[in-house]
Amino acid sequence: MMDAGRHPNITLLTYSEVEGVSGYLGNFTVRVRKKARYVKEDVCTGCGLCQEKCPFKVVDDVFEAGMAKRKIIYRPFGQAIPNIPVIDREHCVFFQKGKCGACKKLCPAGAIDFEQQDQLLDLNVGTIIVATGFALWDARKLSQYSFGKSPNIITGEQFERLSNAGGPTMGKILLANGKPPESVAIIHCVGSRDHNAHAYCSRFCCMYALKHAHLVRDKTGAQVYEYYMDMRTFGKGYEEFYQRVQEEGVTMVRGRGAEVQVLSDGKLRVKGEDANLGRLVITDVDMVVLCTAAEAQPDADRVAALFGLSRTADGFFAEAHPKLRPVETNTDGVFLAGCAQGPRDVPDTVAHAGAAASMALALLDKGEVTISPTTASVVAEECVGCGDCIPVCPYTAISRVDGKAKINAALCKGCGTCVATCPAGAIRALHFTDEQIVAQIEGVLAWA
Repeated sequence: MMDAGRHPNITLLTYSEVEGVSGYLGNFTVRVRKKARYVKEDVCTGCGLCQEKCPFKVVDDVFEAGMAKRKIIYRPFGQAIPNIPVIDREHCVFFQKGKCGACKKLCPAGAIDFEQQDQLLDLNVGTIIVATGFALWDARKLSQYSFGKSPNIITGEQFERLSNAGGPTMGKILLANGKPPESVAIIHCVGSRDHNAHAYCSRFCCMYALKHAHLVRDKTGAQVYEYYMDMRTFGKGYEEFYQRVQEEGVTMVRGRGAEVQVLSDGKLRVKGEDANLGRLVITDVDMVVLCTAAEAQPDADRVAALFGLSRTADGFFAEAHPKLRPVETNTDGVFLAGCAQGPRDVPDTVAHAGAAASMALALLDKGEVTISPTTASVVAEECVGCGDCIPVCPYTAISRVDGKAKINAALCKGCGTCVATCPAGAIRALHFTDEQIVAQIEGVLAWA
């Protein structure tokens, strides 16, 4: 991140959001809202005094996954680039009540600016790479796991913070009462491979569940029970790690953890089926870790509409071809990277992102591109200017010019939606006119 932040040819627009995209390959116009930090970026030295002196805290539901609190003026995480904090306007006492303002009074550089406004930037770009990442399934949606009913039932993301040296317990794996657990159950596929949630496999959950088991054994010596359906250790060296975890004394229970109950003494009872033994197994433990599914970001529909992207049944963005064009989309010049396209682990994400960057660079290096002749065309004399074709075009290729519909051939993919929609029949699908299709049918029938 530091290398990217310092690179002369890279401009980082952090704390920003894309609001609009227009144009086509080589000539996109992207409107970006750069949100007000209420901190002057060109003045702030990143000393951190404002964060230290801020008297108020709120629960950090993002980086700390609800396991700890952060200040009202904060950096998203310790190594954030640029090293400039932002004020949480929703919880800031100054914005809510007009009081406090300690950060402004104590800032030695005078970088705090409560009057700062959002900025709108229009960027001209040639290609776009969509790398929105993924979200995690809300375990509360599956009530049988009792998530939220005990502080010792946590998600895999929360365990990551718990076991991290910079986390709320400085890397110590502890229960809510401050004691280390004596027994831990780790349940795979919470929200994955489940027709009540997501039918697909989230792909990397098995490996991070095994990592969690290794950390528990290494740091606490507690007994660990892994409830799984199938162990999918697909990567280089992954199967060896699976064997290592088994040798460390982790108990593998082949069967989905079906239910978690909170007992009166605070213990957690995990029920599940052991497929190898063919019987129900019940385990009482101190802590339960739920390995939740990876899913598309909650605003994926809005992003898809902005960039003209399709989505697959699982909610992730659709690539142009799953095998031959895995980083391209049906909108020329727009590429996918990482978990925006589907669940994948770190090595695969790095490879996928590198491929997207290479494809984008290769496209820009061409100078000229060839577009498909299979597009739609408007017969201006027949067009009545009703505009019915404009909202139905999935590629935003149609606009109204001088009261008539006009199609941008660089954006059009010849899907035919506008042809079928036009009430006046003024739009033609080139190379797929009614006469051509009828001629093809007659040709086929002639050989029958």
